[in-house]
Amino acid sequence: MGGLTIAVTGAAGMLGSHLVARLAADGHDVVGIDLREDPHPPAGARHIVADIRDGAALARAFDGAHALVHCAAALPSYPVDQIRSITVDGTRAVLTAAHRARVERVVHISSTAVYGLPKRVPTPEDHPREPVDPYSRAKAKAEEVCEEFRGRGMCLPVLRPKTFLGPGRMGLFSMLFEWAEERRNFPVLGRGDVRIQMFGMADLVDAVVLALHAPPEVANDVYNLGAAEFGTLREDFQAVLDAAGHGKRVVPLPAAPALAVLRALERTKLSPVYGRLLFKLLDDSYVDITRATERLGFRPALSNQDAILSTYAWWRTQRRGGAPAPGAGRTSRDPWRQGALGLAKVFF
Repeated sequence: MGGLTIAVTGAAGMLGSHLVARLAADGHDVVGIDLREDPHPPAGARHIVADIRDGAALARAFDGAHALVHCAAALPSYPVDQIRSITVDGTRAVLTAAHRARVERVVHISSTAVYGLPKRVPTPEDHPREPVDPYSRAKAKAEEVCEEFRGRGMCLPVLRPKTFLGPGRMGLFSMLFEWAEERRNFPVLGRGDVRIQMFGMADLVDAVVLALHAPPEVANDVYNLGAAEFGTLREDFQAVLDAAGHGKRVVPLPAAPALAVLRALERTKLSPVYGRLLFKLLDDSYVDITRATERLGFRPALSNQDAILSTYAWWRTQRRGGAPAPGAGRTSRDPWRQGALGLAKVFF
């Protein structure tokens, strides 16, 4: 189905930029909104520089839009007050403006982080929201805002993707890629035998498109999204080291001492690894995607290793063209500063 006007918040981010390109290629008129410039929007798309908490700017951006995809949110690395302001207050501002503009459908990009650290795996959509940190609490609260507007009659699909990977992804993955390229082994907490589900960017974009076009009675629901094929963390990390071609290996670290050190580094701001991620790496973490496959017709094409290796291949190409400077984790497109973890390289 072509010819719709679709707005996308967070349009300069990793997901937003891929989504804008796909929707424009599908023949839609796309309006992207982001705090950052997009100097080269694709044909069929225009870009507006605005804060998602600016109601007047949103009103202009959403005027005439048939649908909206709300991708914009703060990352876990943001200050606590900004996480809540951007993710919760921003979502309320976006939905308020969309409701006033009579936007027919809003696809909200949430996260499996709303489950906290669930012991029930695979985790279904009806698992309680049990957030454990500022980021997951904000994502859970934003879902409550969505439920409020769904109660007002808005068609509002909520998508909960696992950590997604693809061209443009940096963040903490850049550390794995950098160490692999530098002929180093790479550490993993414990034996690395936990099963951690990830998600390919192309599959996530496909899922968003399905949610945009599904009948309202199908779309107006909550959907887990993730790879259908995934193994252990050790296997995924080793695949990257094998692709680097230097014969390096994943090195297990005693979980308890390593966790204590990393928590201390987190408290002193000397490590970019945040607490929920540390604990998530110690237990199996994957969700049930049956609802999405049966109701939306979603069929993920990429396995964990497909997603991580394609991201690594993209990263190597970018590195040959001049590696970007480490950022502060402001976006998933930035390589994060490794802090004290960078000093640990000498041991691997």
